[in-house]
Amino acid sequence: MRKLKNNELGRISVDEFKSTPKTPLIVVLDNIRSLNNIGSVFRTSDAFLIEKIYLCGITATPPNKDIHKTALGATESVDWEYVEDTLTLIQKLKDLKIKVLAIEQAENSTKLNTFFPEKNQKYAIVMGNEVKGVQQEVVNASDMCIEIPQLGTKHSLNISVTTGVVLWDLFQKLQ
Repeated sequence: MRKLKNNELGRISVDEFKSTPKTPLIVVLDNIRSLNNIGSVFRTSDAFLIEKIYLCGITATPPNKDIHKTALGATESVDWEYVEDTLTLIQKLKDLKIKVLAIEQAENSTKLNTFFPEKNQKYAIVMGNEVKGVQQEVVNASDMCIEIPQLGTKHSLNISVTTGVVLWDLFQKLQ
């Protein structure tokens, strides 16, 4: 086996990305502190052709050198918008018939491995603050909570890792 060189990967340009049909998924970042996590979410969203990222509350926005460090240019390809209040955004998304999934450990949450998205339904996943998680009022307003099953001694994953796991799972289920 030989590793492929970058020019052999067949990557599309930013212009081609913009005109390519997107995966019917939206990412909502609810008060994310780490600029590296924000950049990583952009990069993962680019990989899976995510429709849009909403940056809410204290979540920093591009251009920012620390976001760029991990995004590696994905802030140019993935559509994004800053919205101050996450709860207001959630209501707007629901009004547009987008199902909102809070990614959170909660009573009566659905395990990611047992969740199967409906055909022809657009979803927004809400990723919460590194310490406090998704705001309780946002959890309350969401259509459901999705939880990644974990079997080890730690009770959570890093937000950028969680986003990667959830996006990959939903992306492949929607294909």
